[in-house]
Amino acid sequence: MKAQAASPEMSALSREEEQADVIRRLEEDIIFGRFAPGSRLVEDTLMARYGASRHFVRQGLFQLERQGIVLREKNIGATVRCYSSEEVRQIYEVREMLTRQTALMIALPAPASLIEQLTELQRQYCVKADAQDLRGIHEANDAFHVALFSACGNPYLVRSLQDYMNLTLPMRAKNLADAEGLALSRRQHEFMIELLRGRDNWALAQLSVDHMQFSKSDYLERIAGEKGAN
Repeated sequence: MKAQAASPEMSALSREEEQADVIRRLEEDIIFGRFAPGSRLVEDTLMARYGASRHFVRQGLFQLERQGIVLREKNIGATVRCYSSEEVRQIYEVREMLTRQTALMIALPAPASLIEQLTELQRQYCVKADAQDLRGIHEANDAFHVALFSACGNPYLVRSLQDYMNLTLPMRAKNLADAEGLALSRRQHEFMIELLRGRDNWALAQLSVDHMQFSKSDYLERIAGEKGAN
């Protein structure tokens, strides 16, 4: 019997999945430190590493450039974005302002449905943490925060905050493997859920800002250490 050709929809889906896989693997290699800040991202090398076509690798680089993780320069090509200490402080200043405002706009006490949703996301986060699944920790953590901040009721503000969450990925993702930072994150998540049961938006906003300080300080210390070693 003659095999049927794959439908255009199936072919398109397969290509989309392959593209998404290349982007995911490239993103992981960068944010989990397998490619150091400043490293050149050579297309031929990436094609061999991921078993992907030049088109998919190139599209992956474009996507991560839009997220601010990859830098593309004329006559140099693509490199892993390397931030100065001043850039880190400025980026976090904006992220902290967005985070504080978003948290202040969440109506308290929060509905039971939101608390149940966050409790389940926190459970998933802890499962991934116990399994030391870095990608799972990263995805569960971001899902928790997006769900929390979406309760502010302003999708444009949430989208802006997500842009800055993506921009700080290379700065914060490495801490997913840090036992102290992960334990602190888990405790702070639990406290956020408790604050949602009350009426203190200012406490929730301050905790949300404090929550990002560990990774920020760690990244700044790493930058200082690398400069001192040179």
